[in-house]
Amino acid sequence: MTHVDTTVFYVDDNARAQRLLGSVLTASGFRVITASHPLEALQRWESLRFDLALLDYRMPFLSGSQLAKKIKSSAPNIPIVLISGCAALAASELLFVDAHFGRHTVLDDLLGTMWSLVRSNRMSARDRQAARLWSNAT
Repeated sequence: MTHVDTTVFYVDDNARAQRLLGSVLTASGFRVITASHPLEALQRWESLRFDLALLDYRMPFLSGSQLAKKIKSSAPNIPIVLISGCAALAASELLFVDAHFGRHTVLDDLLGTMWSLVRSNRMSARDRQAARLWSNAT
């Protein structure tokens, strides 16, 4: 897997945070597509192609958890990482999230988890494809 072909859909209503973390993600090898509002994300996400969704938890009209539920209902294999200013969130807020990073998160941990989720998802897709090919050949 090359870094260039790994795309993150990053949704955050905080423009400064989006600029800063977006720059870090780009410098770390991710291609970043952004949305500044959860309703904008809802309008765009199905027409986009991305490997992982990175969602802010606290946004107007729709929380990151609610947006995660909508994405997972149509694209269950897309890994979703939720970021928040909270050290912990209720389990009910994390039902459709693959990882949560809150207050005092170490940036390297966030990036490492994102890469791990993308690699794991790609391995699963390859395994499913290999199984289909094998099944068709027998």
